[in-house]
Amino acid sequence: MTRQQRQELDELLRHGPLDVGGDVTEQRAIFHEMIAATPLPEDVSARQDELGGVPVVVVETPDLDPSRAILYFHGGAYALGSAPDSVGLAADVARRAGARAISVDYRLAPEHPFPAAVDDAVAAYRALLDQGVPASRVAFVGESAGGGLVAATLVALKDGALPQPASAAVFSPWADLTVSGDSITGKEKLDPALTPEALRTRARDYLGAQDPAAPLASPINADLTGLPPLLIQAGSHEILLDDAIRLAARAASADVPVELQVWPEVPHVFQSFAAILDDADEALNAAAAFVRRNWSD
Repeated sequence: MTRQQRQELDELLRHGPLDVGGDVTEQRAIFHEMIAATPLPEDVSARQDELGGVPVVVVETPDLDPSRAILYFHGGAYALGSAPDSVGLAADVARRAGARAISVDYRLAPEHPFPAAVDDAVAAYRALLDQGVPASRVAFVGESAGGGLVAATLVALKDGALPQPASAAVFSPWADLTVSGDSITGKEKLDPALTPEALRTRARDYLGAQDPAAPLASPINADLTGLPPLLIQAGSHEILLDDAIRLAARAASADVPVELQVWPEVPHVFQSFAAILDDADEALNAAAAFVRRNWSD
């Protein structure tokens, strides 16, 4: 079934209405409608809150350990998506990890350009620590731009001498805003969801006149020394594959414990399709196991 599932998902994405590089207002609405079309399980609760002045959504599932938290960062190329839109995937991770998820509604570009997203992520994490949650019981998880934001936030925490979380897991991270990895062109025909021009458009929105190679914009260029254990998952049919590979190599060269997992013939953030794709279910189980392994009391 797996190959058939992969092919069906590829067709679904190729003929879908979302254009990541399109008009921001229009695409935000389409993104939301696509997410809203899949109802949440009845046992998932999601409530609005705030951390450090940043809006968040607290996601809870049965049998969670309230002392442990996943700080979740949604995707959308820094211009689309929201914490409420991310609840489904955040809940999937949280349920398997046995923790609550707190999805951060960081400010979006072009209204709020770099480094607004990083500033919001740091503020939310600092506030969580101030509430008495130990860093050893916090994990970061993010997808796409949210995955790049996870890595950038970890670097910002190091620069600010703040404690690192217990671990970080990223799905299909966008970690190079120069959009220059080999897979950008090498995987272009295989990727059913993203195009190089769409990423370049959103990178311009996020960065304005700032340097796309800056470490907090493109963490593949950062000194990753001292970061916590890192799990990186990607699909072989995505133009951001090389971002994942280079981020893993950069982490390994800095002596960061890192695991790189690449699933064959699956697209960008395939983990969000666990309801129809066995590979996604397997990947989420692996991510949750990684998070659980690295909790510390």
